[in-house]
Amino acid sequence: MSIILNTPITAPSAWKGSELAQDDTWIFHLSDASLSDIADALARCHASGVKAPDMAKEHFPVKGQLKEDIAFFCEELENGRGFILIRGLNKAGYDEEDLSTIYYGIGLHMGIPVSQNPKGDMLGVVASIADPNQRDSRVYETNTYLPYHTDLSDVVGLLSIRKAKSGGMSSLVSAVTVYNEILNKHPEYIGLLYRPLYYNHLGEDLPSLTPLFSFHNGKLACRYLRKYIEDGHAIRNIKLSTVEIEALDLIDSIIHDKTISMDMMLEAGDIQFANNYTVMHSRTRFEDDDDPEKARRLLRLWLKMPNARSLAPEFPGRNGIPRVLTS
Repeated sequence: MSIILNTPITAPSAWKGSELAQDDTWIFHLSDASLSDIADALARCHASGVKAPDMAKEHFPVKGQLKEDIAFFCEELENGRGFILIRGLNKAGYDEEDLSTIYYGIGLHMGIPVSQNPKGDMLGVVASIADPNQRDSRVYETNTYLPYHTDLSDVVGLLSIRKAKSGGMSSLVSAVTVYNEILNKHPEYIGLLYRPLYYNHLGEDLPSLTPLFSFHNGKLACRYLRKYIEDGHAIRNIKLSTVEIEALDLIDSIIHDKTISMDMMLEAGDIQFANNYTVMHSRTRFEDDDDPEKARRLLRLWLKMPNARSLAPEFPGRNGIPRVLTS
């Protein structure tokens, strides 16, 4: 069972954007040795005739410095700040197919890719391809502002193929810092946020219960997307109480505090990984170039991690969206 933690968490995951703005150690620069290891692994994929996502980890063998780097990524995501930005792939001038194969290959050695939608897509495309005015449009497939949230996997990855003509900043906030801020300034809401709420999770027939915060075996876990909570309660015909709305408003006020959150622009070839239990992510609105070949484009990866924290029974793990088979 989860317990209610009443003391602030002091850990690398409790960061503030204003502090990291003065410290760029969250940016990992691939070394020449790592890039050489990547080139060798990619050559093996070419020789085998495979590419992402139709490949296995043995198709992309890792060794040397790259193997050490991947071990560091996994440790940093689970026990460090909870996110990392990896730079350097643009040096080699890889095209999109090679970039996606490298990205997916690294992911295979970090964890297990899981389905991102009912179609079973393991490598999602993040681009403005849907009408934001259509109710069933996924927000990440539009150019509109994407509210802070966590995804349905242990870790989420983004590979930037192209950035937008303007806008499209990636924004992160530490869920651990949000927790600490609530505890320090409005502790009366903490217990409430351990109570389960109805979330309208994709891939479920009816909204199911999950608390927003859980503390289990010494680690905090968070799941948040306000729209899914509001939709879940509307579908279940169970109104959110006044105090529950106040608690959600408090969370939103904290995550939009510019001293708490941090923005970064994902340049071509950049890879960002984030732990969905400790980091909420968002994206600013963007405008694309008129030329579709220059439009913003990222590839998304959801990973089930072997070193992920254990979760309390009342905080069910969710790695991926069940695939719906069609005849």
